[in-house]
Amino acid sequence: MPEINLGGWAESAVGWLQSHLSWLFDAVSTVLTGMYDGVHAALGAPAALLMAGILAVVAWWLRGLPAAVLAFAGLAVVDSFGLWDRAMATLSLVLVASLITLLFAVPLGIWAARDRRVSGALRPVLDLMQTMPAFVYLIPGVMFFSIGPIPGLIATIVFSMPPGVRMTELGIRQVDGELVEAARAFGTTPRDTLVRVQLPLALPTIMAGVNQVIMLALSMVVIAGMAGAGGLGESVYAAVTQVDIGGGVESGLAVVVLAMYLDRMTGALGKRVSPLGRRAAAKADAAAGAAVASKVLRYRPGTAVAAVGVVVLALVAGGMRLADGDGRQTAAAGGGVGQGRAVKLGYFPWDEAVASTYLWQNILEERGYKPEVKQLDPGPLYTALAQGQMDVQFDSWLPTTHQQYMDRYRDKLTDLGSWYGPTSLELTVPSYVKGVDSLADLKGKSAMFGGKIVGIESSAGMMGKLNDKVLGEYGLDGEYKVVSSSTSTMLAELDRALKKKEPIVTTLWSPHWAYGKYDLKKLKDPKGAWGQGEQIHAVGKKDFAKDFPKIAEWVKNFKMSEKDLSSLEAEIQNGGKGKEKESARRWLDAHPGLVDKLAPVGA
Repeated sequence: MPEINLGGWAESAVGWLQSHLSWLFDAVSTVLTGMYDGVHAALGAPAALLMAGILAVVAWWLRGLPAAVLAFAGLAVVDSFGLWDRAMATLSLVLVASLITLLFAVPLGIWAARDRRVSGALRPVLDLMQTMPAFVYLIPGVMFFSIGPIPGLIATIVFSMPPGVRMTELGIRQVDGELVEAARAFGTTPRDTLVRVQLPLALPTIMAGVNQVIMLALSMVVIAGMAGAGGLGESVYAAVTQVDIGGGVESGLAVVVLAMYLDRMTGALGKRVSPLGRRAAAKADAAAGAAVASKVLRYRPGTAVAAVGVVVLALVAGGMRLADGDGRQTAAAGGGVGQGRAVKLGYFPWDEAVASTYLWQNILEERGYKPEVKQLDPGPLYTALAQGQMDVQFDSWLPTTHQQYMDRYRDKLTDLGSWYGPTSLELTVPSYVKGVDSLADLKGKSAMFGGKIVGIESSAGMMGKLNDKVLGEYGLDGEYKVVSSSTSTMLAELDRALKKKEPIVTTLWSPHWAYGKYDLKKLKDPKGAWGQGEQIHAVGKKDFAKDFPKIAEWVKNFKMSEKDLSSLEAEIQNGGKGKEKESARRWLDAHPGLVDKLAPVGA
């Protein structure tokens, strides 16, 4: 059967759309960004506990006093984790995505319920939307809209729309046909039949669909975090890639709190707005009896009372914000060379990338800039640089590991030069593994290592070279399976094997702090399959030197020795997760005069 190059056609289609419909994507991005920024500004403006109080009043209105107390307590816990701002960013993303999804899903569901041909045409499309791996939606999202919340919004809308359409169609189809016929018999127009008969009776099912849309939207936050959407997704993604158990638990619990709040509130809202739901609630209240405690717990304020409570808390929050603004002294626009200019630094979770990025964050802050640091995977990061959404990153391994990105975006990136090298790529085993000293020694010993080589991110050029050349050079194809993971996962697996004294073979490179912490053995490469050592470059966007001439000058002259880089990486490792900036600052303080050497401000 002839080969179908569907992937090539899809790539060509994306390229054509980028060339001919960029104006449309810019317009969509502007609208969605405005919506997201507006909601985020509203949710993030009040102080954390005041906003938690507002959300608790909403819970009291919908579900009663116990729900309000639990909602406030859960949100206060999120604030105690230091994740409030990210939680509000995530909530903004979910609300905007859910609103847009429902604006499309409900009309489509109504149309499908009234026309079986439309229903039949929509069904395979909805199946495709819901079963396609959600990560795939990020690829065109990043290509069309770059990094940030917009690719996450687009992916969330596409992924969460099917249940909204299906539940709306189901709810309307389940309405008793005799009731519809009776309405028509009395001369009710099709529009009034829909609005006055079908939609009110279908409302419980439709609200169940709304609930599912919101839950699916919330489930996308981690995936959106991979595209730089921020919020709790970024926290969860960072914790996963860095094997940060504490950060993962805290950010995961924050997602759970939001999920439970949204689930309970949308469920209660369905009962509140549905005639059938209100009737069931009235029966439950009547059956609860006249006990005072029961009345207090089940009491729910009227809409007007709840609205007054929300408005009062919002006014208090606004007053506090004004008072805080009046009491603050106006800061200078940013002293030093940078004069407060923002510069966006991107990195992926490789140790030398983390070390160099946070080193330069401290240096640039000292020179008066406002550096913003964001973690991304290599693919999205290079795409963001090419599109001008990020300014610079410090960990391009050339001419091998990241050459594919330099070739793809050749005219849209600026190579700012090498600051470290040469490096080396290798496979490594623990020193207690006997009889395996070179790549050739792996032949015929796959059973010892479980038939696998533990690798890093599949997008890394090192992984491509390992699969395409190194294994073949030493006759290891088919004998070993290269398992893609992440750098942190690979290191965690290595640590686990070392503690148990188990054989393991992993990808690794020099320099790396693991060689100082563990007793490891680099496998020799007598055939030179890995090639010559690489240089680590800083790479900026196309106009980086024009937009930031002083930083470009500093970075082009930036050099680090293996001793300095290893000690900086060790300091950051010892400082713990989430303390990278402070650890890099300590290292700088222990090297007086280094900032002036790396970023001179003299004429």
